[in-house]
Amino acid sequence: MSEAKSYDIRKILNALPHRYPLLLVDRVESMTAGEEIHAIKAVSFNEQFFQGHFPGRPIMPGVLIVEALAQSAAILAIESLELAGSGKLVYFMAIEDAKFRNPVEPGCLLDLHVGFVQKRARVCKFWGKAMIGDKVACEVQFTAMIADPPAEGE
Repeated sequence: MSEAKSYDIRKILNALPHRYPLLLVDRVESMTAGEEIHAIKAVSFNEQFFQGHFPGRPIMPGVLIVEALAQSAAILAIESLELAGSGKLVYFMAIEDAKFRNPVEPGCLLDLHVGFVQKRARVCKFWGKAMIGDKVACEVQFTAMIADPPAEGE
């Protein structure tokens, strides 16, 4: 078992290609390579999606909660498969059994818990759970592929 690690925003920016407004991981609290990760998304009223989802009752879209979990999984995969600096990307292949239990509103700290269900060199399956305190906001399983980025002009 490897030691638990944490990432600040600089390490996250080095690990993921995502940038504002689609970078949805603010901090990694702990990560055990090959096992699981606990990341944080600080949900602010200033997020662009709150302008239209929904005026008068701002709620983070479920698809973005799943994306935040997937970004956490990408960090876990990059660390676990020793892909840092390789230029490899982690792409969604499947989203399964997504359940949304509680709304995510501005001001929440969204705890993102993700772990491996299955790990191979090119395809990994993950479980994910997004929490607000002790309440489950979302539970999901998803599969991702490790691949080279598209060539210029593709």
